[in-house]
Amino acid sequence: MAASFIEVVAQDGGRFNAYVARPAQGSGPGLVLLQEIFGINETMKSMADRFAEEGYVVLVPDLFWRIKPGISLGYGEADMKQALDHLEHFNVDLAVDDIAATVATLRTLPEQAGKVGAVGYCLGGKLAFLAAARTDVDCAVSYYGVGLESYLDEVRAVRCPMVFHFPENDAHCPPETRERISAALRTCPQIEQYVYLGCDHAFAAPSRPQYDKPATMMAYSRTLAMLRKVLGPVYDLNALWEAHCYYEFATRDVEAVMPTMVAQPYVNHVPTMTGGVGHDNLKRFYTHHFVNSNPADTKLIPISRTIGADRIVDEFIFSCTHSCEIDWLLPGVAPTGKYFEVPMLAVVCFRGDKLYNEHIYWDQASLLVQVGLLNPEGLPVAGIESARKLLDETLPSNQLMGGKSRV
Repeated sequence: MAASFIEVVAQDGGRFNAYVARPAQGSGPGLVLLQEIFGINETMKSMADRFAEEGYVVLVPDLFWRIKPGISLGYGEADMKQALDHLEHFNVDLAVDDIAATVATLRTLPEQAGKVGAVGYCLGGKLAFLAAARTDVDCAVSYYGVGLESYLDEVRAVRCPMVFHFPENDAHCPPETRERISAALRTCPQIEQYVYLGCDHAFAAPSRPQYDKPATMMAYSRTLAMLRKVLGPVYDLNALWEAHCYYEFATRDVEAVMPTMVAQPYVNHVPTMTGGVGHDNLKRFYTHHFVNSNPADTKLIPISRTIGADRIVDEFIFSCTHSCEIDWLLPGVAPTGKYFEVPMLAVVCFRGDKLYNEHIYWDQASLLVQVGLLNPEGLPVAGIESARKLLDETLPSNQLMGGKSRV
């Protein structure tokens, strides 16, 4: 991805810079990323690069240019004081005009294809809402927007789809204020809103102490789902996953597997904590402990597949004879010669048209029973019966309860 700055002409004749991040594919829908009160800092650039990885042409306008061009602050006490001082001199209405100018510039770029959306954080969260009300953006996302309650009369002007992310414990937006905002937003059917329990303001900022990774991941998926629906680009995740699995299990070609993934992917087999983080570690793991470590009779029986905006959830049965060491599945266990069938679940996340990560789950107790390493007597665990019942729901239930149904 190529990143740089371009110049935007303001509606009143001034000029300001905007950071631009372009997708590897060369073109894509447009996205205007709206800053916090810290200017176009490394966090905003990193987020722009990430959205470019998703296939968007991203512009981050310097909305503080009228105060001081090129502001880029960190999150320490001195920088916070400086950012708040800049905010005192910030003109919201002129900033929305500058966003409109940024959108217009974005639409003229040769690499921009199709519609344009806006995503904003904190101050940018408020501006994303106002952009949806006052400009021609095609959709918008607001993360913990500050001061939304002062603009509720503009909710009726929002015509495009929007998503709002509210932290439960945002000191800048106490519960009574959030409920007043939420009630106004509920009058617009095209607006989605979510509250993240236990989270504080700036929960999606990795460099700040309030960062909450689970909430950030959930909010990001919800954001991307709306962007994909309205703007695109829509990738054939099913075909991408099928190709990846083909190279893993059919041709067993690590050199073909790696290009199906992002530059720095990761895989986590949850029960055994095997896998790898980063290209080199993961390639080493695939080469020595996965792709060439599955028995010759390995078979994957598909049960269901759910495809979302940025991930696939695959339900299947993994079966084989334990005729060789299977490091990722039974690390440190010598071949037992036992045949087994284990239900598995793969949650596969994509960035753009590449795999980003895989979380693979299975019942390790069932596997250990089947290879003779765990005696199930007196324990609430099952062997191959778990897989068999997944395929045939008419098989008996509640056998571990003595065959009795609970009332």
